[in-house]
Amino acid sequence: MSGIQIPLDVLTSRLNLGGRFDSVRSQSISSRFANLKPISEFLDLKRLSKPASFGDAQSRVNYNLSYFSSNYVVVFAMLSIYGLLTNLTLLFDILFVCGGLYAIKKLDGRDLELGFTRLSTSQLYTGLLVIVVPLAIWASPVSWALWLIGATGVSILGHASFMDKPIDTAFSEEAV
Repeated sequence: MSGIQIPLDVLTSRLNLGGRFDSVRSQSISSRFANLKPISEFLDLKRLSKPASFGDAQSRVNYNLSYFSSNYVVVFAMLSIYGLLTNLTLLFDILFVCGGLYAIKKLDGRDLELGFTRLSTSQLYTGLLVIVVPLAIWASPVSWALWLIGATGVSILGHASFMDKPIDTAFSEEAV
């Protein structure tokens, strides 16, 4: 019995996701944040309005996702940091894994010799795993990731759909 085959190209073409992320991959971080729009433009309350139709909302989202893309990356980063600061167990778990891996790597394959015992690197990795996995289950990283996806989606898509396009772009579209 063969598994279900989902044609991803059909989904991405239907949702118009094919080339949306190509520019993100090709840009460096410094050029990515050079496109950061000022906060006064990003949070311009005078341009907030309810879209007239679904087509208008879709047009706004398409325009604003490309125009404010750097700002949306910052919103995602801020929500990620907020989520980690409110889930201290997950933050501790991540820092513990990073610190443990760094400490084991610093041994350069040698055994860790304590006064009463000698631990090999495989024992240290196993010990780290035995400590980290229960902590990770308790910290519930899946719920944190789902919260992050939901909060980011609501924030970014809400902003993108309610923020009206600048007047000069609206007139340039009508002329075409």
